[in-house]
Amino acid sequence: MYTLLLGDEDGPATVSVHATAEEAWRALDREVRARCGLRPRPRRVIEPDAATRLADAWRAGDAETRFWQICPHRLPLMVPAIGRPVVPARH
Repeated sequence: MYTLLLGDEDGPATVSVHATAEEAWRALDREVRARCGLRPRPRRVIEPDAATRLADAWRAGDAETRFWQICPHRLPLMVPAIGRPVVPARH
């Protein structure tokens, strides 16, 4: 899982969760292009380096208020205790 956080002083931050890194980079590219008034990228593989350069250039326009981050995260998973031998209760 990956979380994308993007924002500036013009409104609330955009936070989205993505199943793959490619989906997160594509979302970053799409969000920055929308904020800059650029055309959406054609449907092809997104290069993280290209999306990073675009997002960094957008942020450099107003580095005091603009920010972005893609963060991989792990969700805590509860693993049930199955397959463990049953211990009979003593009376």
